[in-house]
Amino acid sequence: MAGIICLAPVLADVLGRVITPVYHFFRQDPGMFGCILSIDMGGYQMAVRLADNELVGRFAGIIAASIMGCTLSFTIPVGMGMFEKDVQNRFARGILYGLICIPPAILVGALLCGIPFLTALWLCVPVTILSLILVIALKKAPHATLRAFSGFAFGLKVLTTIGLFIGVFQYMTGLELIPGMTQVTEAMRIISIIAITLLGVLPFSKILHWLLKKPMDWFGDKLKIGGKGVMAFFLFYLDSMPGLIALPDLNPRGQIAAAAVAVCACSALSSHFAFTMACQSELTLPLLAAKLTGSIIAAVLALMMTRNEPGLTEDAGK
Repeated sequence: MAGIICLAPVLADVLGRVITPVYHFFRQDPGMFGCILSIDMGGYQMAVRLADNELVGRFAGIIAASIMGCTLSFTIPVGMGMFEKDVQNRFARGILYGLICIPPAILVGALLCGIPFLTALWLCVPVTILSLILVIALKKAPHATLRAFSGFAFGLKVLTTIGLFIGVFQYMTGLELIPGMTQVTEAMRIISIIAITLLGVLPFSKILHWLLKKPMDWFGDKLKIGGKGVMAFFLFYLDSMPGLIALPDLNPRGQIAAAAVAVCACSALSSHFAFTMACQSELTLPLLAAKLTGSIIAAVLALMMTRNEPGLTEDAGK
């Protein structure tokens, strides 16, 4: 995370030479390109650096990057790579439903950021097109899509390693190898705030499950996803990895619904919340509202689309 934050301004300057004329041709703000990376993986810095309008840059780097960027750079490549085939197929199906809900989620975030309605609609067009492309790719060629995202994730890993190495070298020696990089001390300041927030995530999830087990079991039985399925929803809000780890233990309907929720909900109350508080605290409410809106719509859509399918509710809650 620190490495990509260090490199983000340089990447924005390099990519901006190509991206900016294209976005201007379509009368779009190039800051929206930053949403291809997660908010805490350089998306925010890239969006702000590329943006023509400061407000659009903050919206793209905080709201859009926390949903679309996180899905592209973390949820899909990590999730698709850690499950067996049956779970992977249901996970991919849930991701499809979640992707459909990204445009309304970021539209709510844009409006709460103070962007006028028509402008917000226009800014959502590139994200909507990208969401549709991903839906078609996952539907028609899931394995090829997985390989593409795995390559994307590997490329990010290489960049983060290089960025961290150069950032530390410049700090230790005082030599500037690459002008324009974010200071590693500033990157680590942001990481420290996120780490402090994450310290309590897993203990809090355990306490939450202990306190709310009975209502979760009751609600899960009503939805036919089991108490563990409802808990998985909360886990994704708290942090991505606990939610992904819990996914194979859910019944099939719960796996689809939880994956759908994950697209917008991931890390809403942990790293994304902490990053926003550290960089743009006034956008905390729009961030949470956008993530909550998208995840609720995704959960309803996934549950509706699976309500009459046989075999999806077997072993619920076990």
